[in-house]
Amino acid sequence: MGKRSRQRQKNQPAGRDNRDNRDDRDNAGWGAGYADIVKENKLFEHYYKEQGLVPDGEFEQFMEAMREPLPATIRITGYKSHAKEILHCLKEKYFKDIQELDIDGQKMEAPQPLSWYPDEQAWHTNMSRKIIRKSPLLEKFHQFLVSETESGNISRQEAVSMIPPLLLKIESHHKILDMCAAPGSKTAQLIEMLHADMDVPFPEGFVIANDVDNKRCYLLVHQAKRLNSPCIMVVNHDASCIPTLKIDCSGEKDILFYDRILCDVPCSGDGTMRKNIDVWKKWTTSNSLHLHGLQLRIAVRGVEQLAVGGRMVYSTCSLNPIEDEAVIAALLEKSEGALELADSSADLPGLKWMPGVTSWKLMTKEGQWYSDWSDVPSSRHTQIRPTMFPPKDPEKRASMHLERCMRILPHHQNTGGFFVAVLVKKAPMPWNKRYPKVGGPEGKVDGEAEEEVPKGASLAQESAAKQVCGPPAAKKMKLFGYKEDPFVFLTEDDPVFTTIQSFYDLSPDFPKLNVLTRTHEGKKRHLYMVSKELRNVLLNNSERMKVINTGVKVWSRNSDGEEFGCAFRLAQEGIYTLQPYIRSRIIRVSVEDIKVLLTQENPFLSKLEDDAHAQAKKMVMGSIVLKYIPNPNAPAEPQCPIQLCGWRGKTSIRAFVPRNERFHYLRLLGVEVFRDKQGLGQKQKDEGKEEVEDEVEKDTEEEGAVENEGELDMENGDKNGSSQPN
Repeated sequence: MGKRSRQRQKNQPAGRDNRDNRDDRDNAGWGAGYADIVKENKLFEHYYKEQGLVPDGEFEQFMEAMREPLPATIRITGYKSHAKEILHCLKEKYFKDIQELDIDGQKMEAPQPLSWYPDEQAWHTNMSRKIIRKSPLLEKFHQFLVSETESGNISRQEAVSMIPPLLLKIESHHKILDMCAAPGSKTAQLIEMLHADMDVPFPEGFVIANDVDNKRCYLLVHQAKRLNSPCIMVVNHDASCIPTLKIDCSGEKDILFYDRILCDVPCSGDGTMRKNIDVWKKWTTSNSLHLHGLQLRIAVRGVEQLAVGGRMVYSTCSLNPIEDEAVIAALLEKSEGALELADSSADLPGLKWMPGVTSWKLMTKEGQWYSDWSDVPSSRHTQIRPTMFPPKDPEKRASMHLERCMRILPHHQNTGGFFVAVLVKKAPMPWNKRYPKVGGPEGKVDGEAEEEVPKGASLAQESAAKQVCGPPAAKKMKLFGYKEDPFVFLTEDDPVFTTIQSFYDLSPDFPKLNVLTRTHEGKKRHLYMVSKELRNVLLNNSERMKVINTGVKVWSRNSDGEEFGCAFRLAQEGIYTLQPYIRSRIIRVSVEDIKVLLTQENPFLSKLEDDAHAQAKKMVMGSIVLKYIPNPNAPAEPQCPIQLCGWRGKTSIRAFVPRNERFHYLRLLGVEVFRDKQGLGQKQKDEGKEEVEDEVEKDTEEEGAVENEGELDMENGDKNGSSQPN
């Protein structure tokens, strides 16, 4: 069962809720499981034995693996310069201790890196949630995971879910569309890849992350916000008819074609059985038959919007050829040579996978098999479509190279089941005879043309062609869900910049036009920044696109600040984007200074070391940047830059950093942060390292959901009720 998504609409398999599996695939296996569900489904076994997808002699292993709980997997956020420090912390602090642990006579296996994921950035462990909570040491490990997940430094994501973004081969200038993005683990990977070079605050590329489910778009926003990128936009559309967007290109309107598209479609999800236990009793062959048409329409819409020379990755968490090879074969056939399957066999060394199959059969839920469309009785024609069968012509079938598709079987590397195919676009799609002009005839979606059915085609072929390959029928865009505030870009001469410019001494190349707010009226409360390219998209598509969220917060209004020279204080979310343009209000701090700032509520200036104290004394009151620059001659200290927002008061100084980020930075500095099981803060020594006091934290039942601790707001005071520093 694929995505939790309203894409299902009329294509939803009977008796099956398709909404609850996407999280199960993307979040690693931390759930408690369902002891009362029998992990057996004879129809499933019979179906997959007949399809021959599992190598000879391995079927029992395959079924045994399906019944085993899924290992928990974590991925370290790759684009942050802190990734190496987090990896060091994991290996030295937690993994070493775990492998020496004995719980109920069971010796813990040390977590292992995924052999095929670059730079040891992804790890898996067989520890269950229950075991994690049995040992105080594992409880610390669990708190570390929850806290670092919330601050965006770790993602708990199933291993196979990490594959599609890697195969897209993202570069920083790529325009990327994630068609069915919620809950957003893969989207996060795409953003990371755009920001591979942390010295570039605004990569040329961007990610547009779409989901049809309005509520789940907010889950997507939460995931994306952890990464604090100005290059991500979350939109809310039906992926099968997602609108064609316009952009300004050298003063002329042009169509936006994407360099990379992730087409991770809603699916029946039988690859998630290890995690999503109820699939065992609900699995039936009709699920795939119902979803095939929707999957194909979404894939067609994807390749229409793909730039020539671009790559689209099609993926499902289903093992069923009806949802996998059948969709790819239909897409290739209709493309008439415009698309080809890329050979990705060498792209992920260490990953074990099975080549795609070139023949398969259909089975109804009653157990009736069909090998060819001509065998299907007319009474079944609404349920079973010609595109569900393999191409009949052996030459045509061979030319498609379906063996280049990749199917990951659970027993080969202790993962979930998964399917992935990489498509490269060689020419415009045949029904888009030329690159379309913007503003097509009335009643058509801009940028699309009618598909021509070949002369002499039979009525069945004609109806099938129109159903499968043509551009989606024009639909009036439905604006459901919450009404979003508008995105309003500031002009270069906006009066708000006057004091900001002088107070922070912004460099001349600061892109004022990229600053936006969310209101037309009244005082601007928060200022956000987006990249130049996303600004282009926003300005040219406000009527055709439902934007849920974009931009990273860089300033927040602080009324008390007006008396100090600027009504806007810096926001921690956007500090790494904004700081390269700030030339004043920066205090360079040491490791010891950061420890003081993050463990004491409102320390006096005199608590800082001499260098930082001297800098702070020269500075007038107001918002500041606290900047740590690593010293390569002090390898025991963090070797990554750290930038924190702060406030210089009359006699004190303060860091304004969300709680989980405080914990993150303290861990980087070697300070252990731990909350006892009662939720009460405590201070104690642990192997010579100090622990800092923690507030009471609500224990979350769902592993993926964490308390969202916002930034301490200077206008309203922090959570303890204190407001401005003195």
